Amino acid sequence: MTKKYKIVGIGNAVVDVITQCEDVFLEQMGIEKGIMQLIETDRAQLLYAAMQERVETPGGSVANTVAGVGALGLPTGFIGRVHDDALGRFYAGAMEKDGTDFVNAPVPGGELPTSRSMIFVSPDGERSMNTYLGISAELGPEDVDEGVASNAEIIFLEGYLFDKDKGKDAFLKAARACRAAGGQAGIAISDPFCVERHRADFLDLIENEMDYVIGNEAEIRSLYQNDDLEADLARVAEACPLVVCTRSGDGVTILRKGERTDIPVTKITPVDATGAGDQFAAGFLYGLATGRDMETCGRMGNICAAEVISHMGPRPAAPMLEVFRSEGLIA
Repeated sequence: MTKKYKIVGIGNAVVDVITQCEDVFLEQMGIEKGIMQLIETDRAQLLYAAMQERVETPGGSVANTVAGVGALGLPTGFIGRVHDDALGRFYAGAMEKDGTDFVNAPVPGGELPTSRSMIFVSPDGERSMNTYLGISAELGPEDVDEGVASNAEIIFLEGYLFDKDKGKDAFLKAARACRAAGGQAGIAISDPFCVERHRADFLDLIENEMDYVIGNEAEIRSLYQNDDLEADLARVAEACPLVVCTRSGDGVTILRKGERTDIPVTKITPVDATGAGDQFAAGFLYGLATGRDMETCGRMGNICAAEVISHMGPRPAAPMLEVFRSEGLIA
């Protein structure tokens, strides 16, 4: 039976607010460069007021990935939680406009405002993210429509939502509904600090509930608390049938059922590194959903990541299907 969606994501629905700044601004504002920091309402208001020439876009890690897959022409959906406020309505409408079903309506009288992340991009392209989680962190199993999850060929989960038990419960509900209907479920590890907080749950999920896992080398190492990446890759590959590890300038390593594929990357200087991992996942999942081999999937991911870091914003600006054709990856 043909399913309605090729990819359905579940994760934080966050409005990204992006601006450029100098390193001295980060120091003056007490912003730690290059990482994601969680902030409260007052801090969010302060940083928003300090931004100049803001670019606002619907974001969230897995939401960006799903939007990237949708831009490549596959039917996609996203499970997230926004307040019925101005930012929430903007978010839902923008996702739909970009071709992804935002399957949950904005919540009237929601318990918290819509989530937003203030992203400061320094001259070297590094992003410093200051995220107010708001209502998106309240996503729970009641937000997961099993009819949507079972109608997806692939479910993609966002590790950031592991910070609350109901987020974990939502993941399990979505993953099990998808797999019971013959689909595949996988997770983006999201952040090494996220793993630190939830290591046992991450490992249990990867071993018992997931068909694939995507993470960078710091995130993979954090699963096992050491600096031996090769040993850690071997361990996680024993637990999960498909493991994808992005290694920045050193390329991508893919382990699938005992076979290893290493794909190099061409190093470029980023304009804005926001969304690099998200769009790598978009290209990779597009390849996976359309039956490509692992080398092609990895190359598609690398091309999408390279495109998104060449400009401001976390989503592709170029027509990526045309780029794939020019690279000989699709007919």
